[in-house]
Amino acid sequence: MKIFCVGRNYSEHAKELGNEIPDEPVIFIKPSTALYQPEKPFTYPSFTSELHYEAEIVLRICKDGYQINQTDAESYFDAYTIGIDFTARDIQKKLKEKGLPWEKAKAWDNSAIVGNWFSFTDDTKPLPITFSLKKNEELVQLGNTKEMIFSFKEVIENISKYFTINKGDLIFTGTPAGVGSCKSGDQLKGLIKENIALDLQVL
Repeated sequence: MKIFCVGRNYSEHAKELGNEIPDEPVIFIKPSTALYQPEKPFTYPSFTSELHYEAEIVLRICKDGYQINQTDAESYFDAYTIGIDFTARDIQKKLKEKGLPWEKAKAWDNSAIVGNWFSFTDDTKPLPITFSLKKNEELVQLGNTKEMIFSFKEVIENISKYFTINKGDLIFTGTPAGVGSCKSGDQLKGLIKENIALDLQVL
């Protein structure tokens, strides 16, 4: 199982971090060990002092594919949820300054959180999805997939140009503006429309 992630897929988020708006999807990968197992506590990592949340819509891949056209892309995912792509922002800044890869900041164990899954239907796949994140009951992020720079179809076409996607793979499709830090004791709740799909306490 692979976890693909799309960076800078919302223009306001790219701007808030001082990044250029990309002209093609920015793709990075987390290993399977990055997927958080909910039966275990989520502990603030010891190697960072600037842990940032990034709420995103996550797609679940339902069949294998390679070099997929946009016209066929919808048949390759069957469910969605809200997830959190955790980032060690202090480590990321140091790596970026040196022109080095981001894996230490993005791909560490338990850095990918996913909520409860919702099945797509033929009617819901084209529709935009509204999602949000609350920290200690305060709204900190609000997004809508219609604001993505690159759509689900475009993302799948681009990823599969370089990588085979397999059933069970996940795609984190990008985060809107409002990313920020969290600390031990914080409660994070991810919502799709008004429904709580993710509830995580940082220990």
